[in-house]
Amino acid sequence: MILEMKVPSPGESIKEVEIATWLVKDGDYVEKDQAIAEVDSDKATLELPAEASGIITLKAEEGDAVAVGAVVCLIDTSAAKPSGAAPVAEVKAEAPKVEEKKVEAPKAAPVAEKTYATQAPSPAARKILDEKNIQPTDIVGTGKGGRITKDDAVNATPSMGTPTGGTRGSERTKLSMLRRKVAERLVAAKNETAMLTTFNEVNMTPINMIRNEYKDAFKAKHGGLGLGYMSFFTKAVTRALALFPDVNSMIDGDFKTSYDFCDISIAVSGPKGLMVPVVRNAELLTFRGVEAEIKRLAIKSRDGQITVDDMTGGTFTITNGGVFGSMLSTPIINPPQSGILGMHNIIERPIAVNGKVEIHPMMYVALSYDHRIIDGRESVGFLVAVKEALENPLELLMNGDAKKALEL
Repeated sequence: MILEMKVPSPGESIKEVEIATWLVKDGDYVEKDQAIAEVDSDKATLELPAEASGIITLKAEEGDAVAVGAVVCLIDTSAAKPSGAAPVAEVKAEAPKVEEKKVEAPKAAPVAEKTYATQAPSPAARKILDEKNIQPTDIVGTGKGGRITKDDAVNATPSMGTPTGGTRGSERTKLSMLRRKVAERLVAAKNETAMLTTFNEVNMTPINMIRNEYKDAFKAKHGGLGLGYMSFFTKAVTRALALFPDVNSMIDGDFKTSYDFCDISIAVSGPKGLMVPVVRNAELLTFRGVEAEIKRLAIKSRDGQITVDDMTGGTFTITNGGVFGSMLSTPIINPPQSGILGMHNIIERPIAVNGKVEIHPMMYVALSYDHRIIDGRESVGFLVAVKEALENPLELLMNGDAKKALEL
């Protein structure tokens, strides 16, 4: 029996996917539920499992765009599993090796189409070349035996940064559907929103003091879970969103949609690039809850298991360029959201404290926002509220009891 495998729908709004990588070869025997391909949608990369065991026949190439519901491969379920003999795919794989030798041989032939200088230039030519700062090996000699003549030197044109010995290869590869969609959305965010960025700085000393005092106990109590900066920033953001609800709103034509919940998109790095999974109802989570959820989503992203549902929605985004060493940036809004907070690296800097100069770990923070829906008062007030909470976390984020807030 021949089974037709069709592209399943990764989500309601997705009509097309792209074959990113075939994990099997044409003619291979596959087992039921074995991952046979990775497919890119405009939101995520997903694995395609075999629906039955048998010999597979591929009906699409890597890089092909395939409509949801289209046939991508056939599986002959009546075929017996090979035993002893090498799989069909391995035998076929040997054929191109012979052909590669045939096409590679002529490549060495056209090496010497031009005759560059094989003898020292004449004294007059040498002087001219020195004045022009041109190496004799960079021009073609027309004299006897390839010797550079005075006319060759006079007519030689200096080259701007002529390479001497380095490689000058290039490679052209098609962007994945996910990367193309990200590029499209970023350009749209710049072109279709009135995006502005406001900046501030945060003294991280109070957070560092709490982390240094309780991080070991937190890790021991909560099964190895780390007490990182993201939980403090997420809690500070949800507090600020409650104070400035316009930042937790979206524009839809002539209407504004506001939310009474905080679904915080957290930018995490994965093998397929930057992913932005969503921490749902972050305003209801404890420090432990935020850290656990971020860790869960980061592991899914790292392992390539992130789903469309994990990244759908979100009312506000936090991105941390500081982990890569960024000191200051203007993050781009994640549409249709209206705001994104950018974290940066922490550097000890001298600041004035009560009239005295002190050294403290400082972080620049940036809020990019859509000025069509968020005014300057709300944007600046929001960022100041984030700063206040981070610089006084014990009172504003922990109700004066760090142990209780950390569930210790």
